[in-house]
Amino acid sequence: MAHHPDSVRINKAISDSGYCSRRQADTLIEEGIVTLNGITATHGDRVMPNDEVKISGKPIRENDTTVYIMLNKPVGITCTTDRRVKGNVVDFMKHEERIFHVGRLDKPSEGLLLMTNDGDIVNKILRAGNEHDKEYIVTVDRPITPDFIERMSNGIPILDTITKKCEVEQLSRFVFRIVLVQGLNRQIRRMCEYLGYEVERLKRVRIMNLELGTLPVGKWRDLTKEEVRELKNRVEDSQNTPQANRSEKTEGKRRRR
Repeated sequence: MAHHPDSVRINKAISDSGYCSRRQADTLIEEGIVTLNGITATHGDRVMPNDEVKISGKPIRENDTTVYIMLNKPVGITCTTDRRVKGNVVDFMKHEERIFHVGRLDKPSEGLLLMTNDGDIVNKILRAGNEHDKEYIVTVDRPITPDFIERMSNGIPILDTITKKCEVEQLSRFVFRIVLVQGLNRQIRRMCEYLGYEVERLKRVRIMNLELGTLPVGKWRDLTKEEVRELKNRVEDSQNTPQANRSEKTEGKRRRR
């Protein structure tokens, strides 16, 4: 029997909500305390996004506890959910929900970091390809030349590849703006190093439609409803599966018409 593409098995729905592991969910289903839309659930049940799953009468995730947060990450905080790492971002924020970061910013970098408990959007954003642009303001250790800007925009050989063409603009003697659509390990730092420059300050100011704006370092705020809506619109074409790439060509044709 073909399953609806948006449906997931009930044990996965429970584990995706962060309530417990799949195996623990199986045990709860066996105990008969899990309900799906008010009916006692069984192992084979499949859950649609708007279905209500309860355990002992309590919803596994209240609809309004999905959080989307913009953090202005300070230098020195590490993007990891591993609480054993000193200065990890989770302990830094002390948020009551179990949240994790979307993508990462190196420890010595600062700026916009998206934090959420919505696992679905994380995968979609990371797979959104060219739609997923990120803007940085970078300060380097010596004066920027037209040649530097041109070479940075046209691709630099790092990590056995050549970086994709990107938008680079000089802002002042030592400062430039760069928009990336890929996220190689320490990409901007490595690109600058290749050209003999050292990054002194690296700040991410935008991810897709999300602008850091005047949010102070170390502070965070919830995204507005409008920001969340726009973000979801931008990534809805990128399915949450690796085969998304295969259908991109047909998608592109449809969109261009």
